[in-house]
Amino acid sequence: MSVAYLQTPLGVTYIEGDADGIREVSILDDSLGLLTDTIPPELRQAHQQLGEYFRGERNTFDLQLNPQGTDFQKRVWEELLKIPFGRTISYLELARRLGDEKSIRAAAAANGKNPIWLIVPCHRVIGSDGSLTGYAGGLWRKKWLIEYEKGGLQGSLF
Repeated sequence: MSVAYLQTPLGVTYIEGDADGIREVSILDDSLGLLTDTIPPELRQAHQQLGEYFRGERNTFDLQLNPQGTDFQKRVWEELLKIPFGRTISYLELARRLGDEKSIRAAAAANGKNPIWLIVPCHRVIGSDGSLTGYAGGLWRKKWLIEYEKGGLQGSLF
């Protein structure tokens, strides 16, 4: 498994994957000594596309993904990929899209276990009342990403 790091406005992004695809992308709070100029070949596209996203040059990703999880979790993550850039849906809407609004808690739990931060846009799921609820990367990052994608942070990235 190969690893790469990318400095972003939200912290250092950790990227992990191999020839089968991207397995994990996460945001780190502590990045001491992690950044290097060496990007493994199998992670170059992900590294490049994430950089383009934060420079405002990309709003969709075209990468081979290989997240590890249960079949239900993978269904949830596939559904997250359908939420357009700059849009949000509620956890209830996510459960409805999965075919059963009673699965809202399970869908929310699977959303929270998303191993591919940002590329699988779990940040685009909010509470039914519009509140920013639950986010492993911290609610301030979720708010930043939503505002950025709606055009509210253009020009203030770096």
